[in-house]
Amino acid sequence: MAGFKIPSIPPTTNKTIRFPNDVIEEVEQAIVGKDCTFSAFVIAAVRAALEELKEAGELPRD
Repeated sequence: MAGFKIPSIPPTTNKTIRFPNDVIEEVEQAIVGKDCTFSAFVIAAVRAALEELKEAGELPRD
């Protein structure tokens, strides 16, 4: 059994971006009743998009 490790918080940087109102509304509807913040949803969506671009050969792999 693996031992418990205290998780570390990855370094972050604040970025201000503008979303169209309809996108904000859709994201907020998607996370209603879920243990998810707007930021966490957007980060997961961006990571998924980046992974798709890598798989398509449009971005270099890590």
